[in-house]
Amino acid sequence: MYWYSIKSMISRELLIAVRYPAEVLNPLVFFLMVVTLFPLGISPEPQFLAQIAGPVIWIAALLAMMLSLDSLFKNDFDDGSLEQLLISPSPIVMLVLVKVITHWFTTVFPIILLAPLLAMMMQLPDEGYRALILTLLLGTPVISMIGGIGAALTVGLHRGGVLLSLIVLPLFIPILVFSASAIEAANMIMQYDGQLAMLAAMLVLALVTTPFATAFALKISINN
Repeated sequence: MYWYSIKSMISRELLIAVRYPAEVLNPLVFFLMVVTLFPLGISPEPQFLAQIAGPVIWIAALLAMMLSLDSLFKNDFDDGSLEQLLISPSPIVMLVLVKVITHWFTTVFPIILLAPLLAMMMQLPDEGYRALILTLLLGTPVISMIGGIGAALTVGLHRGGVLLSLIVLPLFIPILVFSASAIEAANMIMQYDGQLAMLAAMLVLALVTTPFATAFALKISINN
């Protein structure tokens, strides 16, 4: 029964992504626009761009993800399927985790695939590519899972996007700091295993704790 519920949720999320491509394309286009506008607005000098490439790509990815977090549970809330999710016999924690992971795969993974091309445009040194991809793969799932808590708390609000940003953005600062530090260390041909270990620890902690917090937040939002 559990596997059938998981399979149904994955199929539903993929179907929504196909039927409403704007949900996938909007964050991707926003990410592309933010990164490409930096050289035009600041300086096109290759040496300067190489220094800021990693942080710029990470900030753009973070802001692009914020666009999609507000709709994580909003469509389910509007059509009533969120209430059915809460009363289903399958563990709500498991279903929440599957939904967040599927959402990450459909909206964030394309951003990660595009990141190396934009890093090339931003003159990121060759040594920084591996660190950029690894930090994105470790850090963005944490952002999605933490953002899921904020999305669950604000799902019933008419304009919850601003409140969602105020709730979750401060929690993203450590991820951004460790990711930028890892890319900078890689550019200087230094070890960055410590930063990756911290991101991996955050990912494990998020996998263990955030589904429970998100499920609890959804119950509060629905009951209110």
